[in-house]
Amino acid sequence: MRLGAPSFGSFATPEEWALAHRAKGYSAAFCPVGADADEDTVQAWVKAAADHDIIIAEVGAWSNPISPDDAERKAALELCKTQLALADRVGARCCVNIVGSRGPRWDGPDPANLTEDTFALAVDSTREIIDAVQPTRTYYTLETMPWVFPDSPQSYARLIKAIDREHFAVHLDPVNMVNSIYRFYDTASLLRESFALLGPHIRSCHAKDIINVQHLTLHFDETRPGLGVMDFAVYLRELSKLDPDTPLMIEHLPSEDEFDAAAAHIRAVAAQEGLSFR
Repeated sequence: MRLGAPSFGSFATPEEWALAHRAKGYSAAFCPVGADADEDTVQAWVKAAADHDIIIAEVGAWSNPISPDDAERKAALELCKTQLALADRVGARCCVNIVGSRGPRWDGPDPANLTEDTFALAVDSTREIIDAVQPTRTYYTLETMPWVFPDSPQSYARLIKAIDREHFAVHLDPVNMVNSIYRFYDTASLLRESFALLGPHIRSCHAKDIINVQHLTLHFDETRPGLGVMDFAVYLRELSKLDPDTPLMIEHLPSEDEFDAAAAHIRAVAAQEGLSFR
């Protein structure tokens, strides 16, 4: 297993960036370079990562390829293709986006999001992105979400079968699938089910936690790993069974100190389970 998080501060060279990650004990990183960089620049970052045994876990392509607005949809598809090509250039584990939304907010809920028409649109959009780029070293993935496909291990498995592309894979964010009180109180079962169904396809994972804000009606919030109900012992045990380069990336925290605390908790749980990160 590998652990990673965003980098803080500015870096004059790729070497400084890599050393900053290693100083935190991280062996995985988010992509540090943009698609508009020339090849020499890209390869300088790639070399710095390789020299310090850091893998580039994921390249984000955050956009709405299923938007009901034609202009937004077309722009999103082009962005996804560009970012997938960048992921292939840098040898990232994956390029990641969400399916999108049929509503006005690109990542928000909508009554149409979980319909069969939207499932078909997600399949067609993903195929178009992968077929246009033809990646050889990376994979296009869809982050799990609470209110659009893939919202469960089963719907992700169904997408894999329907999309039917070798370079489509899985990005696992279990917190994003906690969309009922049943899952909230049994994250262990959700995790075991996710790894049982999707394990061989998982390219990258996110580390977050979740709490139930106790006022009516039901409401969940993200929180720092260790402050919620996510069963990190099960998470890490299951993760340890996969390719040892599979990254667990901490995200969505407000400060470097919070990221440090999250990493400390995850490492402490790993140690209790007799596990470690590369």
